[in-house]
Amino acid sequence: MDSVLAPLLPLFERERAASRAMALGILVHTAGSTYRKPGAMLLIAAQGEYAGLISGGCLEGDLAERARAVIATGQPCLVTYDLRNADDLVWGLGLGCEGAMRILLLRVGPGEEWQPLAHLSEALLAHRRTAVGVVTESSDARPPVGAVLLPEAPAAAGAGLARTLPADAAAALLEPRVLAALAEAPGAGQVRWLQAEGRWKLLLLPLFLPPRVLLLGAGPDAAPIVDFAVRLHWRVTLADHRPAYAVPARFAGAERVLLTRPEDIARAIDLPDFTAAVVMSHHLPSDLAYLRALSASPLQYIGLLGPPARREKLLSELGPEAAQLRPRLRAPVGLNLGGRAPEDIALAIVAEIHSFVHAMPQPRSAP
Repeated sequence: MDSVLAPLLPLFERERAASRAMALGILVHTAGSTYRKPGAMLLIAAQGEYAGLISGGCLEGDLAERARAVIATGQPCLVTYDLRNADDLVWGLGLGCEGAMRILLLRVGPGEEWQPLAHLSEALLAHRRTAVGVVTESSDARPPVGAVLLPEAPAAAGAGLARTLPADAAAALLEPRVLAALAEAPGAGQVRWLQAEGRWKLLLLPLFLPPRVLLLGAGPDAAPIVDFAVRLHWRVTLADHRPAYAVPARFAGAERVLLTRPEDIARAIDLPDFTAAVVMSHHLPSDLAYLRALSASPLQYIGLLGPPARREKLLSELGPEAAQLRPRLRAPVGLNLGGRAPEDIALAIVAEIHSFVHAMPQPRSAP
């Protein structure tokens, strides 16, 4: 999956508030070496300002020019860039990417009910899985290229609805197999394609939900972790029992900063809502209480700050609960990247969580 929505939202909300239509670029096909993969998105305002990246900044200027016509006419545009010729100085820039990309530009404005971005942004705000479908190829304009298929409200039993199409064009997309594929797409974790041979091709684009990270301990060394995580558009909650540390103003960009006793953490926070938790209060009794609560949770990534001797002391004090915790415990937490400054440790922790989230092989810190 190569679609992250959060970078597009400030521009989207600004232009929507002003009732100004925009162009959404969706990378629908790649071949060879490319900067991004299918599902990547770019949002372009009428004046040429854009948010998101599809190339390393090489093609966005040309796409912004093409977007003007899409915004003015409402007609989608499928743009192909083939950079596989090493001698080709494309656009005079000498890109040398040795890959090909096909990008669909479609208008997002009042006439389109701001879809599909309105639906995706609402789901992101609610941290709810969803997916949309976009027609990328069509032989007879039923449905047309650029048609958007949206799921209905969650209460509507997962059925689908093509909101921007006339009835005859919508019928092709409202077949049971299409609706079933749309319902399954949020759990797939990557873009998928569905097609009616020789008629149309539908891109199923699931929303990537950012990780929710829980920091148990809000000391000074938590600040750079929050900084890195927010830069990645993750959602971070911090909890601490010390009023001097649990201060929201100290953690710009954090979703929540909570003052609570470690013994109450499972009641104060819904632990299964989180992707990862890091225990870092620097206070042995507090860390023990946090680990006890986490051992009973379903979290698969649990980090503990501190050396191996401290880890073993805490696990021994946990008693039988240690057996539930040990297979999921990253201690010392973080990849072994080197460096001992707070920023170095923060980078190592965020890098390990990032690797875990994206299911990459995870080098472990030395025991």
